[in-house]
Amino acid sequence: NFLFKSPKEDSPLKATDFGLSDFIKPSRKFTDIVGSAYYVAPEVLKRKSGPESDVWSIGVITYILLCGRRPFWDKTEDGIFKEVLRNKPDFRRKPWPSISNSAKDFVRKLLVKDPFVRPTAAQALSHQWVREGGSALDIPIDISVLHNMRQFVKYSRMKQFALRALASTLNDDELANLRDQFDAIDVDKSGTISLEEMRQALAKDLPWKLKDSRVMEIVEAIDSNTDGFVDFTEFVAATLHVHQLHELDNEKWQELSQRAFEKFDVDKDGYITPDELRMHTGLKGSMEPLLEEADIDKDGRISLAEFRRLLRSASMSS
Repeated sequence: NFLFKSPKEDSPLKATDFGLSDFIKPSRKFTDIVGSAYYVAPEVLKRKSGPESDVWSIGVITYILLCGRRPFWDKTEDGIFKEVLRNKPDFRRKPWPSISNSAKDFVRKLLVKDPFVRPTAAQALSHQWVREGGSALDIPIDISVLHNMRQFVKYSRMKQFALRALASTLNDDELANLRDQFDAIDVDKSGTISLEEMRQALAKDLPWKLKDSRVMEIVEAIDSNTDGFVDFTEFVAATLHVHQLHELDNEKWQELSQRAFEKFDVDKDGYITPDELRMHTGLKGSMEPLLEEADIDKDGRISLAEFRRLLRSASMSS
């Protein structure tokens, strides 16, 4: 809620009513069902809510501001809860046909029922409908991006190579929110992230407080050309939200993962062989350690289905 401090014309505006507010650590979930029924997220009703639930509530508020109706309505509170859990908001009734596609896309994404797929607050601020004059202002560093970078270090080399190939298939619009994140970390605007800039960014994820040696390990894992800096292409490979790619638009996921696969599959026979791996990675010696994680049926090569499974496994820990 917002209240004016006094009746005066130049009165300051105060944000109030923090009774249900709380500080939350990464991975912590709340189990209480709290908040107004119309704005409550599905995961709150399932007693496992987190910061993603606030993004849902912003989606509800935006829906109401744009069309004057609630996205989920019933005569009783239980009825509203059932609507939230089961149904999708209506974008067909007036005035939605006359509202911009960009605005509708923004609201649809914020009202995705799966909190794992729903945009983070930082991603929402990077959405084209929110961007002011084509640029996003004051975008905070997204904790989920920092988390993905920490996870990237733990991945096998094959999974890292696969993510780099997937990253190279995305266009500028699809990478807009990661570009904002990169720019937020690249403080000196040199076009690359230095060790010190990475250290400062990771320090914002307070519960982790990584030692300098761990920060160096992260930079070295992401820095595929070994120049001591992280450029944007390298950054994207380490920070992609793979789960959002394959859950939000399955057709697009099929296309992008196929194109990433074909970067390895030179002869286009539908399989990645040890020779093709050697050619793509420039590594010498046996390719068996690279094949091991992805080659589920142990036939000595990687199929498209196995490649996609490898990529999706990155999202399971994101």
